[in-house]
Amino acid sequence: MKKNQIITTEDILLKLCQSVSSILSEATGSEIHYSAMVQKITKTGLKPDFGCFVLFDGGFSGLVVINFASKAALELYTNYMRHMGMPEEELATLHTSDEVADVLGELMNQIVGGFTNQIRKDLQTHITQNQPKMLTLNKQVILSVDTNLDRPQARRVTFSTETGNIFYLELAMDKTEFIQLEEFETHEEESADSILEQALMDMDVKEEKKSKGSSNTQSSDLMDDLGI
Repeated sequence: MKKNQIITTEDILLKLCQSVSSILSEATGSEIHYSAMVQKITKTGLKPDFGCFVLFDGGFSGLVVINFASKAALELYTNYMRHMGMPEEELATLHTSDEVADVLGELMNQIVGGFTNQIRKDLQTHITQNQPKMLTLNKQVILSVDTNLDRPQARRVTFSTETGNIFYLELAMDKTEFIQLEEFETHEEESADSILEQALMDMDVKEEKKSKGSSNTQSSDLMDDLGI
């Protein structure tokens, strides 16, 4: 990186937008775009029909919120499942289905994971995230960051799906600047492919553990029945 480069809140927001766009585009096999204009807002909130949020802490603290209308949520869910090879007849058709919320929560986890990795490489600092929370809503809920922010800032960015459905990203964090003191090399950034591949591997491991647990329970029940 160029020496004395200054990274601002807007630069950090751009990294987050790039993570959202690249992860969702790769996961759904469709184009996800974000607006070149960012909106300054005073409050972050969860809005219908789906609100998803993640808190992060460490080198700096903040809150990431993504609000999906029902059409955008269903489109992302459907494209993701099709991309994973799920048969059409097994897809959920209602945005209120648990499967839709689960997929959006998993995608949010991948997005913020990619973002924190990029922050570590580009800014030489470390932030951690909590587990994303996904809520089905019919009313707006105002959120605040549970931390001491001296100069809180909030931004909103508009995203659009391939068919033109809209969803919104909101970021709240302390106003900050990172000033480069020395030259350093940034390692090759983790690609969306590798993040998705790791996510799929984690899901396979969970399913395998569930299967083994079920098998062990059945064996134990059988032995009890036999008096062994």
